[in-house]
Amino acid sequence: MKDKENTVSDNSQNKILFSQVVALLQNARQQVLRTVNSTMVYTYFEIGRMIVEEEQSGKERAEYGKQLLKGLSEQLTIEFGKGFSVANLENIRKFYLTYSISETVSRILQIQKSQSLNGELNIKIPQPLTGFSENQKMQSLISFFKLTWSHYSFLMRIDDDKERRFYEIESEKYYWSVRELKRQYDSALYTRLALSRDAAGVLKLSEQGQIIEKPKDLIKDPYILEFLGLPELHQYSESELEEEIINKLEHFLLELGHGFTFVARQNRITFDDKHFRIDLVFYNRILRCFVLIDLKIGELKHQDLGQMQMYVNYYDREMRLEDENKTIGIVLCQNKSDLVVEYTLPENNEQIFASKYKTILPSREDLIQLISESI
Repeated sequence: MKDKENTVSDNSQNKILFSQVVALLQNARQQVLRTVNSTMVYTYFEIGRMIVEEEQSGKERAEYGKQLLKGLSEQLTIEFGKGFSVANLENIRKFYLTYSISETVSRILQIQKSQSLNGELNIKIPQPLTGFSENQKMQSLISFFKLTWSHYSFLMRIDDDKERRFYEIESEKYYWSVRELKRQYDSALYTRLALSRDAAGVLKLSEQGQIIEKPKDLIKDPYILEFLGLPELHQYSESELEEEIINKLEHFLLELGHGFTFVARQNRITFDDKHFRIDLVFYNRILRCFVLIDLKIGELKHQDLGQMQMYVNYYDREMRLEDENKTIGIVLCQNKSDLVVEYTLPENNEQIFASKYKTILPSREDLIQLISESI
């Protein structure tokens, strides 16, 4: 019997050891991939610098630049194979011009200052780069470039510095794939957030990304639900809309924003022998509060807001714990009158919100106009 117990104990220990070794190896692989990626991006940055500096030394810059890239492309293709076409070299050149040395150093120092103030500095960056060895400069820039080359290739297309930096920060913080980055850009996330903020708030977006400090910081208007696959003019019920959201819950959580976890659907509450059902219930870990969502087809009515107020009151009094913040309610509708919302809700309202949703992705121009009209 003792031998059997020892065997079970040994197997258990072996499983623990195995899981620890696997975790260590997986972490090492991720570290290697990140290092290789950052080094490659830094290398492209340096190639871009060399091209630009060589162009600037030429007498006829435009013509000289074309010949320079063509000749360099031919030589690099012979030496290294594919990947160094003239178009790719032009992209590398643009990368350097977009993330120029002065701009990069400035950003690095801003990051250092900001993180030092918060006690959150977790990378070692020389102070300042001027006067340090080439190796120190290289290591600092490698630390700065945290995304993949594919990410930077897309980010370079964004002309506005503040907007580009916002998407860069969000991609780093939340590990967006290139596909997710493109989707967030196409849905004009930065514009949707920026247009509801003052100048200081917009600056904050470009320096820190989306920071959630109060209920209003969570809210978007409109929400873009193109991933549901529902045509804009298609006739569907509220239950069908809800079903599609549940089927694409991961996408819906990304659209809602940071810190959301799913709690329940068709959550029934009962009092005075009457039953009511809340379409969707979430919890936001950042604000530490419940978030209730009701789905409405067509025009928003004042009764819809009153119903949501009842749901929020119930959750505050019956479900919320003492150390949790007040419940937030969001009514998602196809259309709304801002005046109906304004006069239905109290002036100091910080709990009930009404937002439109779109089931197709409008053009960026149409989306920006739509957002501007609702402010």
